[in-house]
Amino acid sequence: MKRVVLGIFLSLTFLFAGAKNIPASPEIVQSGITIIDIRTKPEWIQTGIVKGAVPITFFDERGGYDAQKFLVALDGYVNKNEEFAIICRSGNRTTAVSKFLGELGYKVINLQGGVKHLVSQGYELSKYNP
Repeated sequence: MKRVVLGIFLSLTFLFAGAKNIPASPEIVQSGITIIDIRTKPEWIQTGIVKGAVPITFFDERGGYDAQKFLVALDGYVNKNEEFAIICRSGNRTTAVSKFLGELGYKVINLQGGVKHLVSQGYELSKYNP
């Protein structure tokens, strides 16, 4: 019986877990919400970052990742129970990462279209200053 209840609970958790998907826009990045930039350091250097964003790489240049290391760093900047947003170059990486975070119970917003979409709307990125 306990296994059945646990199975139902886990199923419901996954059913209701997930992320919000909102197109990246100057309005959302200027709203004061915490933004986590999951791109790589070379990307931050090349293009800059959203002003005030927290740079925490999820995938390395080869596509590898250390989810536990990312979560430890993330938890230093966000509260799992409060909304925050994540951004990458085009939105592909944040789609996967936001789903992962949503399944863990984080209240995450995937900024669709990423930095590319944001810049196409006239937003100017800030120079990355490590």
